[in-house]
Amino acid sequence: GLLRYGIPDFKMEKWVIDRRVDIMKAEGVKFKTNVAVGIDITKEELEAEFDAVVFSGGSTRSRDLPIEGRDLDGVEFAMDFLPQQNRRVAGDNLDDIEGLKQLHAKGKNVIVIGGGDTGSDCIGTSIRHGATSVENFELMPMPPVGRPENQPWPYWPMKLRTSTSHEEGCEREFAILTKRFIGEDGKLNSLETVHVHFEGRDLIEEPGTEKIWPCDLAILAMGFVGPETDSIVSQYGCELDGRENVKVDENFMSSVPGFFAAGDSQRGQSLIVWAISDGRECARGVDAYLMGSTSLPTKAGVDLPRA
Repeated sequence: GLLRYGIPDFKMEKWVIDRRVDIMKAEGVKFKTNVAVGIDITKEELEAEFDAVVFSGGSTRSRDLPIEGRDLDGVEFAMDFLPQQNRRVAGDNLDDIEGLKQLHAKGKNVIVIGGGDTGSDCIGTSIRHGATSVENFELMPMPPVGRPENQPWPYWPMKLRTSTSHEEGCEREFAILTKRFIGEDGKLNSLETVHVHFEGRDLIEEPGTEKIWPCDLAILAMGFVGPETDSIVSQYGCELDGRENVKVDENFMSSVPGFFAAGDSQRGQSLIVWAISDGRECARGVDAYLMGSTSLPTKAGVDLPRA
């Protein structure tokens, strides 16, 4: 899902996914699309058909920016913006989708709030749409270029990361806080910011740095706060951790026997490579749960004990 609809084609071509899906189908995996687990398929139906279930729905609840003007038309989540363009590239006719609010950056002053990978994808997509201007806001201060002296690995976020999307023509602003969205007749036309700095953990606004920016489309790309846990996860009654992710043990099994979780749904927002690694480790846990032991390889090089 995220690979196909969340990552732009200019960053990852979809034939790569198709090739992998074909391999998995040949191995015997059955795919059921257009299914909302917990709604179209209930907990009772899953329990009747399967001895183990792995929840790997990702961390899809976007972090919001609840400030003045948030309800204006033109303030949008990144994950409402990006999937539409992927569907256009795939040949889907969005006009056929009833009730869909179509988002497009052509001819607009675009501000992407959030300096991570998702924000970068929104920048590249807006440029390809033909946006009039594209700005990128990041709350954190401008990091040094390269590796800071005596800074051990890992040193993110103290490293300046510049993507190909940034190089295509985006202006970047660091240590900047969005104060309010401004509009007329319900539509966004500008926003107000102030520069900030940190004193310990405290965010301090700098007087005299307030500025009004022209903006027709503000895209919120500030990360995600957790997985969707109000459907199948809540139906199973799984225990959550302090960040509202599914809490799992060392074998990736939740507090409910036979119900596992892998990837962002139990780790929190992270990288796809971590999701792949978690999926493999989770498979070992499922195998051990069903069979009593497992010979599947592990990155730790340690066999799981018998159940």
